[in-house]
Amino acid sequence: MCDDDKTLIEHVRGKLPADDTLYALAELFKVFGDPTRAKIMSCLAVRDLYVYELADILEMSTSAVSHQLRVLRNAKLVKGSKLGKEVKYCLDDNHVMQIIECGLTHINEE
Repeated sequence: MCDDDKTLIEHVRGKLPADDTLYALAELFKVFGDPTRAKIMSCLAVRDLYVYELADILEMSTSAVSHQLRVLRNAKLVKGSKLGKEVKYCLDDNHVMQIIECGLTHINEE
């Protein structure tokens, strides 16, 4: 291996994010890897919704939706606001919408 190759390898190696950062990124994308969670986030991209509204839209039980919302909350992709006895959910921030939009743009490319 010549010195130029060694320099290139070290340069690229130095630009890599830390292993724990890459692990966290992989875990985030795993959360996006479930179609039900993708549907929930797509609904919440349109408007904030209660669990029972999401369940009706997706034709699922409220307990199944609640389970998926818990996963999304733990990943900081959605957040809930308690209004009386109910919790209304929304996307956590604009970054979540950007990730969704980038993914949709990518898969719709020809």
